[in-house]
Amino acid sequence: MNLLLIFVRSLCLAILLSFVAPWILIGGVMIGLDVGTRIPGLTTLSQTGESLIWHFLAIFGNGEPLEGLLVLGVTCSLVGAMFDAFAFYREQIWHSH
Repeated sequence: MNLLLIFVRSLCLAILLSFVAPWILIGGVMIGLDVGTRIPGLTTLSQTGESLIWHFLAIFGNGEPLEGLLVLGVTCSLVGAMFDAFAFYREQIWHSH
């Protein structure tokens, strides 16, 4: 297979997975906290946790939590792309020697 095609496929996959990872992580935490609100004794703690996460996301999104989540996803995808490009470069050096 062409080396460029392999690189582009790997890069696209890394970008996609790196973009989705924060969405899954924060979504899982929010679901867990939402379940915690239904357990007596954890209601206040879970509601406080949800509120803190929404405020944290709003910081990155100029007041909009969903925009903050989008910013985190794009940032993680850029980091994932750079890491994948670096790993591909190092692999080419390793195989050339």
